[in-house]
Amino acid sequence: MNHDQKLGGHDARRWPALAVLLTGTLLPPLDFFIVNVALPAIRSDLQAPADVTQLVVSVYAMAYAVTLILGGRLGDIHGRRRAFVGGMLGFGLASAICGLAGSAGTLVAGRLLQGISAAVMAPQSLASIHALFPPAEKGRALGLYGATFGIAAVGGQLLGGWLVSVNVLDLGWRSVFLINLPVIALALPAALLLVRETRAAQARAMDYRGAALLAAGALALVVPLIEGRERGWPWWSLALMVASPMLLTAFWRYQRHLEDSGRSPLVPPSALTLSSGLPRGLLAAVCFYALAAFFLVFAVYQQAGLQHDALAAGLAILPLGVGQLLGPSCGLYLSRWLGARVAAFGMGMEALALLSAAGLAAAGKPGGLAVPLLLLGIGQGIALPALVRLNVDRVAPHWAGLAAGMVTAAMQMGAALSVALVGGVFFVLAPDGAGPQQVSTAFAVACVMIAIAMTAAALLSAPRPALASNALE
Repeated sequence: MNHDQKLGGHDARRWPALAVLLTGTLLPPLDFFIVNVALPAIRSDLQAPADVTQLVVSVYAMAYAVTLILGGRLGDIHGRRRAFVGGMLGFGLASAICGLAGSAGTLVAGRLLQGISAAVMAPQSLASIHALFPPAEKGRALGLYGATFGIAAVGGQLLGGWLVSVNVLDLGWRSVFLINLPVIALALPAALLLVRETRAAQARAMDYRGAALLAAGALALVVPLIEGRERGWPWWSLALMVASPMLLTAFWRYQRHLEDSGRSPLVPPSALTLSSGLPRGLLAAVCFYALAAFFLVFAVYQQAGLQHDALAAGLAILPLGVGQLLGPSCGLYLSRWLGARVAAFGMGMEALALLSAAGLAAAGKPGGLAVPLLLLGIGQGIALPALVRLNVDRVAPHWAGLAAGMVTAAMQMGAALSVALVGGVFFVLAPDGAGPQQVSTAFAVACVMIAIAMTAAALLSAPRPALASNALE
């Protein structure tokens, strides 16, 4: 399939292929968000303890984050279409396990497998966009890529609320997972037909030992943050947090050793030093995706604080979705005036919107949240594609899969950390049985925390004059 018909030196089927690739972009964040409004029904049906509320969300984000770089490299080495199809098959299997789960443990295990499969599937979309589209079309393709996250974020909330409320085929919350199966059944043959196989020109052996060290270091950080508070900070949680920096240091030293000896590391240190702005941009991505915690606390605020049902909670987030759909187009226009500063502009808008939402919630005026939510969505739609391009365009084309994995991994690690940290503070301030005022106060505090992270992301993503010309095309 490497000899597909070309048009003007480019793949003639790149736009239909993009529609298929964006399905793989849509499913992972959709399944992150769709469970938020279904969590009360899941807990009730499975008689699950309180910490499952965070664990069902965060174990998915955690598995996704720690496997993403490996997923990107698998596509570079073995072919991006092949990795895309394999990841989608695994995602379908995991969705079936979640939808048929008879216990909280089985559900969490299914979510773990979902996260790993999503990490193999998702980076192939961004890497393929980078490989298939010429520079003149790449901005438009990335704009559609960014809009897909908006559709996933809000569509997940709306779809989850509708499925739980309508109780399709008497499946209840299980339908939020089983609905993936018909989508995958349609997308798989389309991927085989339309998506051209691409891979890195200098693909070499996979660094599985490095992948294991990176996963162990990340898990040792995230797991205690998720489970430590609920379990009273046992000794093992503190031991893991101490071990995390040592494991990550060992990972980095091992990567340097492999590269110095002429072998192929998972994350080549030279790829990070090609532009001194890339590490800064990746840290911005970690802070930027703290917004993931907003969707969790907003769903709880709507249901426990304002006494709305699942469908009403899903509908309440609609202005944010409208904003995320409008944002990429606004970003393309603003980029003509702001250039590389457009990402920081969008994040600044998000920070102000979050502070406004916090003030309205604290004042007991939830009816005014529509405007801050709209601005929050527009800011997200502006910032996301701009931040992705700032990072991916800083590496050479043959590192496209690696860069895609690194950017998305950084964002998903930010999601896992924010769900653990912001969600932890939220549930301390609004435990089970908390009154509406407690929940509203907890929501306001969570919004302020996320706004601080977004401000940090804006400062980190703003280009420094000395580095403005360092991006590699």
